[in-house]
Amino acid sequence: MENVAESIPNACPGTASQTAGKASGCEGCPNQKLCSTGKAAAVDPAVEEVRQHLSTVRHKMLVMSGKGGVGKSTFVSQLAFGIAEDRTKQVSVLDIDICGPSIPRVMGAEGQQVHLSGSGWSPVYIDENLSVMSVGFLLESLDSAVIWRGPRKAGLIKDFLCKVDWNELDYLLIDTPPGTSDEHLSIEKYLSGSTIDGAIIVTTPQEIALVDVRKQINFCKRVGINIIGVVENMSGFVCPKCTRETQIFIPETGGGEKMAEEMAVPFLGRIPLDPRIAQCCDDGQSFVSEFPDSPAAVAYKNVIATIISRCEKVHQEAASGAMETD
Repeated sequence: MENVAESIPNACPGTASQTAGKASGCEGCPNQKLCSTGKAAAVDPAVEEVRQHLSTVRHKMLVMSGKGGVGKSTFVSQLAFGIAEDRTKQVSVLDIDICGPSIPRVMGAEGQQVHLSGSGWSPVYIDENLSVMSVGFLLESLDSAVIWRGPRKAGLIKDFLCKVDWNELDYLLIDTPPGTSDEHLSIEKYLSGSTIDGAIIVTTPQEIALVDVRKQINFCKRVGINIIGVVENMSGFVCPKCTRETQIFIPETGGGEKMAEEMAVPFLGRIPLDPRIAQCCDDGQSFVSEFPDSPAAVAYKNVIATIISRCEKVHQEAASGAMETD
């Protein structure tokens, strides 16, 4: 809630709890009075509005990292390109990294503009079955800084979810910023009434990244977001000429796979470094299409296939649960 202060105690029972504002853990919390009135638990009408607007989107996935610089947006772009290779699938990427929107560049849509029609904002189409929406399309210039507080960020995220003409989609991939703050709380709240497949967590092998990624996983667990799995990006360097692999970021504590095992979440696979990935992102191209025989491209294909399989399983389980409820 926008009225609720940020200093929430660890023992917080949650605003939806019957003991909100009354539990012992609420003592000293600046939100205690608000929570005890029950107003903090009120359902935002935007949640239902989002649910209805996204009812024609089959799969909704968040891509998170907790740590900046792990290649999350790069992964999102290549995931989108990879899924869209199946021309029967409609794919769209929503960039909610409000302050650092890099999706337009890595998707080859930099400098494009969003058009308004009778059915809402039209996303920018990269291909007939692949589109993008980002705050990057709304800025005056590529160098314009977005200096916004939380409520304004939340308002734009709500508009993206409710006012963009997503039409019928097979996959909506949501690229989130690093961390566990305003944008994450907003997207979780607005999607709380919708069926989402879950979150893909991107990390790199070294402990300095894993420290923050663990926080991201705990965030998902705390707010009830299903974790599709962990991807270890930049997992070794593969020479484009001899294809020999060298460890650049040493996994001193076991890397992403060990962390996933310890935190009881699925591990989706490793993607090695290849300098041509960065070049493809600068050029807005699909690395998998441009260099299909690269070990990194093979790794991408394997990870993408696993994600698609897991999403179909989540969708089937949700459909079965809905039938049992009926």
